[in-house]
Order: sequence, then structure tokens, then C-alpha cells
Amino acid sequence: MRFVQLDTPKPISKIGLGTWQFGSKEWGYGADYERRAADIVRRALDLGVTLFDTAELYGFGRSERILGAALGADRAKVVVASKIFPVLPVAPVVHQRAVASAARLGVSCIDLYQVHQPNPVVADTTTMRGMRGLQDVGLVGEVGVSNYRLRRWQAAEAALGRRVLSNQVRYSMVDRGPEADLIPYAEQAGRIVIAYSPLAQGFLSGRYDARNLPGGAVRRANAYFLPENLERGTPLIATLREVAAAHDATPSQIALAYVLRSPNVVAIPGASGVEQMERNAAAAEIDLADDEYAALATAARQFRPVTGLAAVPKLIRARTGK
Repeated sequence: MRFVQLDTPKPISKIGLGTWQFGSKEWGYGADYERRAADIVRRALDLGVTLFDTAELYGFGRSERILGAALGADRAKVVVASKIFPVLPVAPVVHQRAVASAARLGVSCIDLYQVHQPNPVVADTTTMRGMRGLQDVGLVGEVGVSNYRLRRWQAAEAALGRRVLSNQVRYSMVDRGPEADLIPYAEQAGRIVIAYSPLAQGFLSGRYDARNLPGGAVRRANAYFLPENLERGTPLIATLREVAAAHDATPSQIALAYVLRSPNVVAIPGASGVEQMERNAAAAEIDLADDEYAALATAARQFRPVTGLAAVPKLIRARTGK
């Protein structure tokens, strides 16, 4: 396993484990999932993964409880990251919610506590006042944000008066917005971009095409999985397969290696089983040659999916069959 080269109390692995699916029925959570989740977490630990990301919103607290129980005594050795959903993120509420998350996780300190998304009404000054208080009493180690634009990330840091270590954002070969400003800033300032959905919810795995559509409510709601977009993505998947063959790897592993190329980017893909966790972890060891990276970037730029308002009628038809 490789790690981010920053001065953090605990090393942060380049591949982490995202646990949105733990306790979430939309991802197939069921009676046996807690046992399977524990197996995934234990294998991640064996492979050197140190970053485990959850949120109070995932499964309405179930993800935090499942993750904390699965980590067991190893909770103190790894970076446990959670997020507050900022419905009313004033300082007293931030304190209360952090205490609740820590209790569900079974930790005395949340290593990385993140604001799940910017609140359009409440300024970060009051939220960060709460975060600073949590740091002062030792209940929170590092502070992070999620889904923040660069200027608001910097404003949050100014409000905290300390570093806001990370910004967790959607980043993959087909969602490359962070390459314009967030990643250069992280590299210049010694911060971290945490990439969620680094495989675009499986679009980049090569498992799906217009004749083999995915199941599950989450993917059915994602415009990338419209038959038209799966067809348009064929050249990109072909390039992924070509590079993967040169590394004896899978398209998913190459897609992960693409986002990990920056030294200040880590990825937190989910895993539905132990084998997927193993494949994800192995992607951290793949070094893409310059020409391979360039070919992937070109193929990604040439992929032009139907998204936004134009995709809405197609998504409705796909859901209703009409």
C-alpha cells in the first residue's frame, strides 16, 4: 500500500474504503451484510488500508455502527473519517452530532470530521467555530469538507484558523472537474482531495453496456447508465481495457490508478466483497506511463454523455419502461 506524504498523526493510505453501502438498503443491505462488511473491513486492514470513510447519513447511523464494530480494537490504529450532514450546522449542533457519531463508531476521537456538503444559508464561520471547539477538546483530529468549491474550501480554512485537511469530492475519469483547481491547490498547499465515486459507480468497470444494464436503484438513477451513454462510453472502456492488458490489471484498477496519479489524491471506492477490496487495494501499486495516462485522458475528454436536464426524460423512460 502507498500513502500520502503529509504530516498527519496517522498515515493515510492512497486507497481507502468508502462505506456508503454499509447499512444502506439501496445498495442491497440485508441480514447477512454486517458479517460481509466485517470481512471486507478486516481484509482492508490486512492489505494496509488506513482510511475508512463513513457518515452519519449513511444508513442513518448504521454505517458508522457497522464500521466501528468491524474495526474493533484496530480503530485506534487507522484514520476513521465521518461526516456531519449540515442541516443546521451551528456550533452547538456540530458538537452534539460529533458526540453521537463518535459513540456509534466507538471512538474517543474522530480522526477526520467532515462537513458533508456546503450549507447554502449558514456560513462556514459558525460551523468552523464548532469544529474548532471539537479539536480543542480532542474529540476531532483533523477537519475536512466535502463537495466544496475551491473558494469555499479556502474560506472554511480561514474561518477555522487551522488547516482544513481535505475536500471529499466526486472525481473519476468521467468527472474531472477537480483537475482544474482543487487538485493543483491540494498539491501546492499540502492538502488532500478525497475522490468518491472514483469508478463512477461502476461505469468504468467495463461490466455494463447497452445490452447489459445494471440493477439497483442508485445506478438506475445515474445518467451514465443510460443505454445511449453506455454506447458512447465504448471507446473509453476500450482504452481502459487496452491499458489494463499491459498491466495485467482490470479496467477498474486502471481507472483508480488514473485518479491516484496525483500525490495528494486518495480514493475511497466501496467494495461489495473481499475480492473487490483486494482488487481496489492493488490499484495503488499501478504506475501509469506518461503515454498511457495521456491516452486515458484523451479518451475521457472525448466521452460526451447525455447529462443534466437532457437526461431527465430518458431516465424517466428507463425507470418506467414507457
